[in-house]
Amino acid sequence: MEAKELMEKAARFHGHICPGLAIGVLAAKYILEHGYKYSPNEELVAIVDNDNCSVDALQAILGTTFGKGNLVHQDYGKMNYYFYDRRIQKGVKMIIKKWDYRDKKLTKDEKIQFLLNSKPENIFNVYEIEYNPPGLALIEESVPCEICGELVQNSRLMTYNNSDMCIPCYKKMRG
Repeated sequence: MEAKELMEKAARFHGHICPGLAIGVLAAKYILEHGYKYSPNEELVAIVDNDNCSVDALQAILGTTFGKGNLVHQDYGKMNYYFYDRRIQKGVKMIIKKWDYRDKKLTKDEKIQFLLNSKPENIFNVYEIEYNPPGLALIEESVPCEICGELVQNSRLMTYNNSDMCIPCYKKMRG
């Protein structure tokens, strides 16, 4: 699929067109062109070190989503992307390069066109990595927080003063 078609698909999901979305389109384009395929379940896993617009492109184009458990967010503020495909047992890491266009006075639309007309390898450093994906998503029992009564995944319970509680209540109790 061409970058323009991928961008249209991503924009329908994301709601608007922007340079960040174009970055995600290029990452997804690279993945699809290198033997990885759309993930209807948890076959393809994306681990992202940011929470910007680019991640929406990955969700729309590759099928990696938080709800299925095959999109993992690490809040590092870096434009790094890791992909693992359980079908072909391969992994790749993509790190955004420093771009020359940032120093130029390009409009938003010119930045988008620059990105969409670029080869992904010109925008990212790409490395094959050891195949070591996270485990499959777990379906966990939810239990009530002993403080607020809201249901919380059992694995997310915190214990404080002999009470099992959700993380927000734990934070309030700890001050």
